[in-house]
Amino acid sequence: MITVVACGNANRSDDGVGLTVLQLLKSRDLARDPLVRLLDAGTDGMAAMFAARGCRTLIVIDACQSGSEPGAIFEVPGSELTQRYAPSLNLHDFRWDHALYAGKAIFRDAFPDDVVVFLIEAQCLDLGLAISEPVTAAASKVADRIEELVLARLSKASSS
Repeated sequence: MITVVACGNANRSDDGVGLTVLQLLKSRDLARDPLVRLLDAGTDGMAAMFAARGCRTLIVIDACQSGSEPGAIFEVPGSELTQRYAPSLNLHDFRWDHALYAGKAIFRDAFPDDVVVFLIEAQCLDLGLAISEPVTAAASKVADRIEELVLARLSKASSS
């Protein structure tokens, strides 16, 4: 099973780019493959963690603000972004990067080692539903790259 998880807040402009990528993927043939699961986790890190349980490959998509050019795309191994979570009474700050750490600690071998994260540099995170032009263009490129990765992993799994 390959799980693609979109993260972000669709009500904060470019922060909703993960959902834009997910919608693009849902319109493609890979969305009909029973070995591919597409999920909008929103801002729920716990949902991302539970979605990854039992899958072989996890692909995460989110917006970022690194100071790079809006629409810049970063493809990063999940192991480089894993963050230990400092427990509190509020789980609203439990993000997907915490989910990568906690999922491995809790589910061990049932949590994927093959994790790829796509981050797209946001231009605007203000309240609103519109995705900026450079981020929309990047979403299309990320959807193409994810489709390429998914098809390669499916092909590899079927030949082994």
